[in-house]
Amino acid sequence: MGNEQPLWAPSAQACERTPLYHFMDWCAQRYGQSFAGYDAFYQWSVDQRADFWSGIWEFCGVRGERGETLLVDGDDMLRARFFPEARLNFAQNLLAESGDGDAIVFRGEDKVRDRWSWERLRSEVSRLQQAFRAMGIVAGDRIAAMMPNMPETVACMLAAASLGAIWSSCSPDFGEQGVLDRFGQIAPKLFIVCDGYWYNGKRQDVAAKVRAVASVLATPVLVVPYAGDAPALSDSLADGRTLASFVEPFEATTLHFEQLPFSHPLYILFSSGTTGVPKCIVHSAGGTLLQHLKEHRLHCSLEEGEKLFYFTTCGWMMWNWLVSGLAVGATLCLYDGSPFAPDGNVLFDYAQDEGIAVFGTSAKYLDALRKSGIVPRQSHVLPVLRMMASTGSPLSPESFSFVYDGIKSDLHLASISGGTDIVSCFVLGNPLKPVWRGEIQGPGLGLAVDVWSDEGKPVRAEKGELVCTMAFPSMPVMFWNDPDGSKYRAAYFDRFPNVWCHGDFAEWTAHGGIVIHGRSDATLNPGGVRIGTAEIYNQVEQMPEVAEAICIGQDWDDDVRVVLFVRLAERLKLDDALRQSIRTRIRSGASPRHVPAKIVQVADIPRTKSGKIVELAVRDVVHGRLVKNKEALANPEALDLFRNLPELNEG
Repeated sequence: MGNEQPLWAPSAQACERTPLYHFMDWCAQRYGQSFAGYDAFYQWSVDQRADFWSGIWEFCGVRGERGETLLVDGDDMLRARFFPEARLNFAQNLLAESGDGDAIVFRGEDKVRDRWSWERLRSEVSRLQQAFRAMGIVAGDRIAAMMPNMPETVACMLAAASLGAIWSSCSPDFGEQGVLDRFGQIAPKLFIVCDGYWYNGKRQDVAAKVRAVASVLATPVLVVPYAGDAPALSDSLADGRTLASFVEPFEATTLHFEQLPFSHPLYILFSSGTTGVPKCIVHSAGGTLLQHLKEHRLHCSLEEGEKLFYFTTCGWMMWNWLVSGLAVGATLCLYDGSPFAPDGNVLFDYAQDEGIAVFGTSAKYLDALRKSGIVPRQSHVLPVLRMMASTGSPLSPESFSFVYDGIKSDLHLASISGGTDIVSCFVLGNPLKPVWRGEIQGPGLGLAVDVWSDEGKPVRAEKGELVCTMAFPSMPVMFWNDPDGSKYRAAYFDRFPNVWCHGDFAEWTAHGGIVIHGRSDATLNPGGVRIGTAEIYNQVEQMPEVAEAICIGQDWDDDVRVVLFVRLAERLKLDDALRQSIRTRIRSGASPRHVPAKIVQVADIPRTKSGKIVELAVRDVVHGRLVKNKEALANPEALDLFRNLPELNEG
């Protein structure tokens, strides 16, 4: 904040070429408005939400019947309904293209490559649709998938959505209990699995896990070939079929799309589950489609025929976000496996070879890339790459600089934040505005985002809770197994009546942007002063000695003290000199209040499957409390490193 020069700013000519600029002009004419600039347009999008979202429907060419009524009970966040008379089908909107052009390009590490044309995608969806219908799948049934991020997964999702079935997925690296904690709650009518997958150059076997999960779910299993032997796995199951035998009786024919209400359930996504059994968050077809069209077309300037990439697994909401790129007519570039296999250049090799225009990844990946010494702008030619997006955790100011210094100088870098709860973003990029180091550019159009104090008052010059004060289309329809809505209300509306409280500790910037300082429930509170953990990470993770860090508040002497755990670079040991260097860096870069009382070296730091560090789980272990759901973690064994540390019993 307060930087004199932005890292990037679009030219006037570049702004005028964006879909967002065209949409502003379209809305001015359509609704008889005159916008002084983007900020005035954003305010209109919030004040006149019904017209704004109706404009998205029309401008983006949504296929379906919109109906006359645009919004009912708009002032009540829990009762509000957008387009209550509408009828549409999500899959129909993603399959509007046809022909021989690429719909999907796929790389599975350096082991598998594939390309699917629009015609092939439509053909596969048609055969799957008929096979699903033949086994009795109808609207409202659940289909669960434990699959890699590969074309067949997209085809299965689209076939499910075409019938109005509800799709739910996780990645094949989830443990047996992690899969059951999710899919065991939703009683799927079909369980789709791979026969193995590749990670870091090695084939990973899933047969025993599939058999164990299938026996509990007691549902038919569809086995998709990828890295192993599909017939053998299928034959070992009580009710298993291979993909080939499943669709064999059916020839591709004209696709049928069930026309369903705007609020019809499309996806069940799951909370991380690190504090208990994951919450089953149900998202609507209409809300997901409109919100993703807005983000892809307007905030990312995505055009038909461009190539869209996001490094994600099927257990992270960014997969759901990515596949919606088909609705724009973009080509999806899918990657499954390690981003460092066979080496750290693999994703930029992919971007260079395919001419990827929009490249999405996680903040942790960019930080790891920076520390690895890889400099893509020296080794790769990326003329088509025009935008990078980063999410998963706050992007540090150092990583902002790395993108422009080490990847490409003329690039729209968008740090984005939202989540599973809304299957989209609250705050994200804006192609009409500059990028400032360490800042998210601003709130999403049509979303009444603000920062509130503990007393429920908007604050501009201090940190507070990220809230949304008006209803929006991609709010969850409900939580599964929550008949009275009490879990849903408790998750978002207990803190402030009729206001969505997202659980992020945030701050407005002088440029109208946002800084996320970490999760509110992980916020540190030494001496009664709230400190965001991201403020500490932004300092220590710039140090070459520190590979990664995690920070918690430890109850101590009737107060809370800040404890910082560090994973150091290879072969380094934490000594008094390094401790002092860390403290000095935090004191000068953040403030004296941020300086930890204790700094402790650990060999590893626990994280979720999508790479987020789990401060609450570490805090529970340090305080001797039970961690309820280790299956949600990618490396649960790392939690044991935080038990009974002698340093934490010392003053």
